[in-house]
Amino acid sequence: MTIKGIDVSSYQAPTWSTSGLSFVFAKATEGHTVVDSSQAAHAARARGAGLVFGQYHFMWPGDIQAQASWFAEKSVTVEGDMMAVDWERTGSGTMASNADKDALIKAIKALRPDHKVGLYTNSSTWLNVDRTSYFGDFLWIAEYGVAAGHPKITAKWTFHQYTDTPLDTNVGHFANRAALAAWAGASTSSITVSKTKVSLKNLVAAAKSDPKAAQGHASHPADVKPVEAALQKLGYLDASYAKDGSFGSLTIAAYSAFQKAYSKAHGLGWTGDDVNGIPGATSLKALATEAGTFTETA
Repeated sequence: MTIKGIDVSSYQAPTWSTSGLSFVFAKATEGHTVVDSSQAAHAARARGAGLVFGQYHFMWPGDIQAQASWFAEKSVTVEGDMMAVDWERTGSGTMASNADKDALIKAIKALRPDHKVGLYTNSSTWLNVDRTSYFGDFLWIAEYGVAAGHPKITAKWTFHQYTDTPLDTNVGHFANRAALAAWAGASTSSITVSKTKVSLKNLVAAAKSDPKAAQGHASHPADVKPVEAALQKLGYLDASYAKDGSFGSLTIAAYSAFQKAYSKAHGLGWTGDDVNGIPGATSLKALATEAGTFTETA
């Protein structure tokens, strides 16, 4: 009953892997003067992969209405995106009060009544500082050193941030991505899994034969075209070469680039045949997951 997601800010480049993710939170604003410079890029990457998206506001003490307005006006949230208040100690050592925390969540909810608005905080703050037990529509709890989905609190949580390695990583208490989207009010059209199926066997055959034949030779175009489209969507293959159905030299190079990038992002250490541009079961599944445009079969 859990799904996986990450949270990011300008400290992370908007090139993170979407593999295995169902949702992403990105920082939007802080106080009533700071806007995160990478929020739009993070939003585009999440939405491009069909992930449920949310944003958070790092709150400071006081100026509650100004902070609520700043978050509502400066975030790139659209209908169906989640919104959260990040309640923790600031860089200057100050911390908003319980009353401020409650008031900010309510003020944001008043400005954005059609959004799920919740609270992010760590378990120590929740257990030792919080006195109202108020978290709006959802509680997003941070607690490391415990199993994912098992924070040591009795309150009903919706998201659990359980590690910051290699990125802040979370689980959500939902059966699947569609269930989260339905709860958040997000459009499900962007997360519908395509029924296009790609045969690994045919794809390998094409990758090994097409480059050796006449230019543009396409031995298994029905299987190659969805992969070309996925490589184009993720930025590895130019659009002018993404529709011919031939697993030629440029597609080989693009697939190799994907294998290398995926290996690096996940610390897999792939070398040699693992990054030679010939699809394998693991890399094809990874591409299908990241692009969200096809499913793989043997």
